[in-house]
Amino acid sequence: MRVAIAGAGAVGRSIARELITNGHQVLLVDKDPDAIKPDRVPDAEWLLADSCELSSLEEARLEHCDVVIAATGDDKVNLVTSLLSKTEFGVPRTVARVNHPNNEWLFTEAWGVDVNVSTPRIMSALVEEAVTVGDLVRLFTFRQGNANLVEMTLPDGSPYVGKPSGLIPFPENVALVTILRDGQVYTPDPEQPVEAGDELLFVCQADVEEELEQLLAPRATD
Repeated sequence: MRVAIAGAGAVGRSIARELITNGHQVLLVDKDPDAIKPDRVPDAEWLLADSCELSSLEEARLEHCDVVIAATGDDKVNLVTSLLSKTEFGVPRTVARVNHPNNEWLFTEAWGVDVNVSTPRIMSALVEEAVTVGDLVRLFTFRQGNANLVEMTLPDGSPYVGKPSGLIPFPENVALVTILRDGQVYTPDPEQPVEAGDELLFVCQADVEEELEQLLAPRATD
């Protein structure tokens, strides 16, 4: 897979190293001459260019890339890079870094972003996932499918504790992906009972998250 990364700072270089380790071809693009440090990631291609300029992206041969990652520290640059990559070069997959949470609402398909990555949101979700029981926590959003990866630690008071997962009447557009229990990962088995303390991971649409949470951990309502 060929991947272009806009932004050759610490974040971009770290992503590049990981991708190269996994056997992918990587091009790092940055307009700052001080950021061009091929010795830091010697197996990557390097290009001194502005990813917001069409001519620069043509030089980068984006039409041959499978993924473009906009990883600069400037949200405006990341949005423009994603939009040009998608609309002008038809890049199949774009991933954009969100630096400021207030800008997250902009990082959508309308701006050519397939997946946005917000560090504050991820850290917040991981904290919630670690300390909450009985609350549905959104971990990740899949932009193309209008779906989310969500997690719930099943509470003692759930009406489905001890019952096979196949008998739980999950809402439509909900898929139980895996069960984490005692440090082990289990593939969901319709005949396997769920237990209190199980971490249940689902892929579901946003509009059924509340229904799913109320099903597994019902709360008294007025």
